Amino acid sequence: MANMTDTPTPDCPLCTPGTEAIVWEDECCRVIRVDDAGYGGYCRVIWTAHVAEMTDLTPSAQRHLMNVVLATETALRTLMQPAKVNLASLGNMVPHLHWHIIPRFRDDRHFPESIWGPAQRDGVEHASPQRQSLHGAIVAALTELTAG
Repeated sequence: MANMTDTPTPDCPLCTPGTEAIVWEDECCRVIRVDDAGYGGYCRVIWTAHVAEMTDLTPSAQRHLMNVVLATETALRTLMQPAKVNLASLGNMVPHLHWHIIPRFRDDRHFPESIWGPAQRDGVEHASPQRQSLHGAIVAALTELTAG
């Protein structure tokens, strides 16, 4: 297991974020809204400490991170009713643990391909939920996930 540290890595854009649109956060991670007009509701869940892999985390930290990812997915499904939600944890370009949560619609630019694949059409833009609504829905979903 890698050494987890709260010391930011200077060249990591996720350790030293600029002007992120933070929707929800705690001491371990944050949910941000990604500014992509073609993909309303697109969020990232970013682990605060600079680690690269899920297995760098303790089992309880893994559960916490996945609860936040699942709560964000639940919130987006509730508020947006997408055809599908894509979850991805790549980290090939930025090896700092983070998850992409992307609501997908049959009329979006890339469906059924990934958003990083070839465009299929011009696509329809779907509005992001309001920050307060998304925050409240994430809190409600986290409460339900961790109640038992």
